[in-house]
Amino acid sequence: MTRRDIEFSAEGTTLRGWFYTAEDSDGAPRPTIVLAHGYSAVKEMYLDRYAEVFSAAGLNALVFDNRNFGASDGEPRQEIDPWAQIRDYRHAITYATTLPEVDSNHIGVWGSSYSGGHVLVVGAIDRRVKAVVSQGALVDGYQNLRRLVRPDFIGGFQEQFDADRLARFKGEAPAMVPVVAEDPYAPSALPTPDSYQWFTEGHKNLAPSWKNEVTLRSVELLGEYVPADYIAYISPTPLLLLPAANDVLTPTDLAIAAYEKAREPKKIAVLPGGHFDIYTKGFEQSSGLAREWFLEHLAQ
Repeated sequence: MTRRDIEFSAEGTTLRGWFYTAEDSDGAPRPTIVLAHGYSAVKEMYLDRYAEVFSAAGLNALVFDNRNFGASDGEPRQEIDPWAQIRDYRHAITYATTLPEVDSNHIGVWGSSYSGGHVLVVGAIDRRVKAVVSQGALVDGYQNLRRLVRPDFIGGFQEQFDADRLARFKGEAPAMVPVVAEDPYAPSALPTPDSYQWFTEGHKNLAPSWKNEVTLRSVELLGEYVPADYIAYISPTPLLLLPAANDVLTPTDLAIAAYEKAREPKKIAVLPGGHFDIYTKGFEQSSGLAREWFLEHLAQ
């Protein structure tokens, strides 16, 4: 396996990441998987491990940090716009097709959590994509936000969103909110105990560049984003959906309901544990299922 640093332009914003060449490459172009991370996470938080699995199986892997995060450029920093991130997946695909190692007719996309929703949209609207793997996906931000936030708090959030919009209109800096908080009742974008544990441990052990903040507007945009609306349009591109059995961050039942709307060819495998177990003790299973799906549909 060979990994090199890459950068490419996404409508004038430079995105940076890694390109992993397929192991045992004979010099011929190979199928390539494009990967980006979820809500505020950076590529050092386990994406290298997934890319290594794909590389070992004879697939190239292109990993990049989302705009406004990690090594990538973009302003305002720490702002998550799902539609901008979807466009950036497509820019990454375009960049990949310019590389001599890449078979541009065999591109797959992989996403997890927030980007698990993104790849559903990308797979539906970009026919360069020939296989999709979505794990722990956010499929309905409107419903998801209302699972995470008490109903009597929703009105207060809306007031904050409106105040932030007015302040930004006046040229003031965006309001910020923590991604996670130790107290699940304290304001944060992802108010679950397992979110706090995974992000803080990942920051300490893997990704010192990760920052525990996003713009308040990022939370508003999450609540407006429903990638499940696109899931029926992915067909005839093959879709593998990998929800976690006990996911309290992106609820399991929402993902399974979205899967029912998808058309063939499709497959679902419910992984044991919670949302973040997919990356850790469930890594061998989640990465193995993705690897086999891509080999089946890209490497014929």
